[in-house]
Amino acid sequence: MSDLLGPEELVAAAHGRRPSFLSELWAFSRTHKRYWLVPMLLVLLALAALVFVGGSGVAPFVYTLF
Repeated sequence: MSDLLGPEELVAAAHGRRPSFLSELWAFSRTHKRYWLVPMLLVLLALAALVFVGGSGVAPFVYTLF
């Protein structure tokens, strides 16, 4: 039996609900024991939030943190 999906299976998979990026990432890190990815991604998200907030009206309050 081949591992390839037929046309009917592809259509069924295309209409199914896809998991979100975060749930796929969590499943990957859990399956492959890559728990060290989670703190790195959290730090990157925090830095991205600081850059985003730095360009807004909250910038003077962000600069006082440093």
